[in-house]
Amino acid sequence: MSHEPVCEPDDGIVGVYLTFPDAATAERIAEALVAERLAACVNLLPPATSVYRWEGRVVRESEVVAWAKTTRRRLGGLTSAVVAHHPYDVPCVVAYPATGGSAAYLDWVSDEVASLGAPKDAPKDTSSAAPEDTSEDTTR
Repeated sequence: MSHEPVCEPDDGIVGVYLTFPDAATAERIAEALVAERLAACVNLLPPATSVYRWEGRVVRESEVVAWAKTTRRRLGGLTSAVVAHHPYDVPCVVAYPATGGSAAYLDWVSDEVASLGAPKDAPKDTSSAAPEDTSEDTTR
């Protein structure tokens, strides 16, 4: 089965590199990004050692690295959500365009973040609908 990419150049897929101070923070924000359809998937990697300059001194910290997949159209929302809920003053949020890959996977990413509603394959909830009356009318 052949899948052609569905993403237009102005709405291409991007990978977003993120870092977090600990696993609990990374998991909480990753789950929110996926739940809000700002990312199709967020991979959380084992802790890494980051070395950077902050407030005039060289700092060495353990951080959790994350890699989120989204579209350019959803990137602004993803960035805003990370910044709003991240404990760092200046969180790392850096997007890289996907220049190729599995068309089926790229389509899946695009589909997952395309709408704020239920996913296309989600079953419809009919539990609140009134039951259908199947009794025969015996009044004349």
